Amino acid sequence: MADGSNVSRPRPSLPRRLLRWTIRGLLVLVAILVVLFVAVFHRALYNRFSLFPRQQAAWETIRANHMPVAISTGYKEYRGIIHSHSYLSHDSEVPFEHILQVMKDVGRDFIILSDHCQENDNNLYGLQWKGIHDGKLFIQGFEMQEGFMPVGLPEGTVLSCKDDAETLARKVEEAGGRVFIIHAEQPRHWELPQIQAMEIYNVHPDFMEELKGARLYRLITNILINLRAYPDQTIRAIFDPPVKVLETWDQLSINRDIGGFGGNDSHQNVGIYGIYTEDGGLLLRHAEGKDLKKYALNPVTRLLLRICCGPLEPGKEVFRIQLDPYERMARFTCTHVLAHDLTEEEILSAIAGGRAFVGFDMIADSTGFVYMARNGNQKVVMGESIDFVPGETTLQAFSPHVVRFRVLRYGKVVHEEDGASMEWKPDQPGKYRLEAYLNILGTWTPWVYTNPVNLREKSS
Repeated sequence: MADGSNVSRPRPSLPRRLLRWTIRGLLVLVAILVVLFVAVFHRALYNRFSLFPRQQAAWETIRANHMPVAISTGYKEYRGIIHSHSYLSHDSEVPFEHILQVMKDVGRDFIILSDHCQENDNNLYGLQWKGIHDGKLFIQGFEMQEGFMPVGLPEGTVLSCKDDAETLARKVEEAGGRVFIIHAEQPRHWELPQIQAMEIYNVHPDFMEELKGARLYRLITNILINLRAYPDQTIRAIFDPPVKVLETWDQLSINRDIGGFGGNDSHQNVGIYGIYTEDGGLLLRHAEGKDLKKYALNPVTRLLLRICCGPLEPGKEVFRIQLDPYERMARFTCTHVLAHDLTEEEILSAIAGGRAFVGFDMIADSTGFVYMARNGNQKVVMGESIDFVPGETTLQAFSPHVVRFRVLRYGKVVHEEDGASMEWKPDQPGKYRLEAYLNILGTWTPWVYTNPVNLREKSS
């Protein structure tokens, strides 16, 4: 009897062999593409499915555990946006009506504008909103050469974009204004006595650092994979502590008083959007308002665009990819000011005097945070002075969240303490500022930077 194992099988036909090899080739190609995708986006994918969900949950837990602070400072607390641009700047398209709505949506009381100086039209003070608009205070200001942000000037003030720093400072002073310095990460004329306050944090240097080397790759992949699902975590990922700026501030504080504030640097200009044109094409436009390229659409691409983006109306925006919407930048950081009233003079005077702290409120609202010094029944808040009495003078802080308090004297850490409140007696006079850190996934993350309290040496 013949063994069936020796029976030869018929060879597959050529079409079947071609189909088999085609399928195998496609599977290999898909496998290669998957491997390449994971290799390119591995960090962003880790953020998408691991880190950012855990961060979001941690932020929500912190917010849910908010504890009101019932400590009176003798002042009202106002929350503000400082260093912000409107359509009057060459690199922004945002109208004042939209800015006002953002302030309402995010709960901000005031805004200090900083539209770019333009030599051909440098009377921006006559064009910017000023005063109270629907309960929100608008304070006019320029972003000028040498990091100058003149504020508190009369309407109609005209300044030159070409003056040297000394001349510009003198003109601002003579006009009754104040010199605030922004972009303090760059070299500035710190010797000028007219400087009253400086930006101790600005998101822009963080963003610019992300455009270098491997950081740019991480930024782009993060935006592509995570911006829609985790927008706050995506932009927060660019944050770096402003170490060099704080060092400069601490050194300046040894011999003079300079108030510190946070810069939002709001432009709404990091992005791209598409407009469906009258002739049935697609116009790509940069968020600064500059046209990039126009594409002709055929019936197939037009259908795909309609499926992805909804109804197509000529002249209307079809889609927008925006890293820095005004609302998001308004929440990224907030300058909390202690003042008596919501007026321009009160707010500017408080900032110059150091009665303010910077909170990274995108993570959790820092409203109610208190930092003060006491001698018995006498108390002062940050920015103010009190006689140093050995064994009696006490630094106190109260937080709506559990934090790590870090006290610094001229930039040197002299005390650390965890909790929702702090009480500590220093052993020498000097200026003491405070930092507060939130514990997020096991990492102590900067959350609040205060101005210093001055413990002055008691005169004999």
